[in-house]
Amino acid sequence: MILSQILRPTCIKAPLEGEDKNSVITELVELLDANGLLLDKKAVLDAVFLREQTRSTGIGSGIAIPHGKCKEVKELVMAVGITQKGIEFASVDGKPVTIVILLVSPADQTGPHIQALAKISRLMLDEQFKGALEKANSADEVYELLSAKESE
Repeated sequence: MILSQILRPTCIKAPLEGEDKNSVITELVELLDANGLLLDKKAVLDAVFLREQTRSTGIGSGIAIPHGKCKEVKELVMAVGITQKGIEFASVDGKPVTIVILLVSPADQTGPHIQALAKISRLMLDEQFKGALEKANSADEVYELLSAKESE
């Protein structure tokens, strides 16, 4: 799984404008919609928020990976948001989030969804990479960091 092949540079927001969990998730879903990747924005939002109600996707260490599955996407899609402010996300470690990675996949495609979640988790274990992402000030910078990391 190569995330830089799934993520479009136009689906990256750095810095995020939202200041809370719901507004940031909405901002990233709207970014996917603006790029023509969603069949129904409201249904995608509902799927992601429903998953978030089950258990927070704030995985700790300043990272959140909100995600959902629904028939309103044709393939796995991804958006990334970076903020230096730190957003309350009900993370497992209680710390604010600075990196938000949104994944939405078709309801019948579990494999790619799980592979993407696993790849993101592995990448975020690299503290130097994570720190560089947190400091990124543009979508291009985030995309270049991800591409370079995956090329190692």
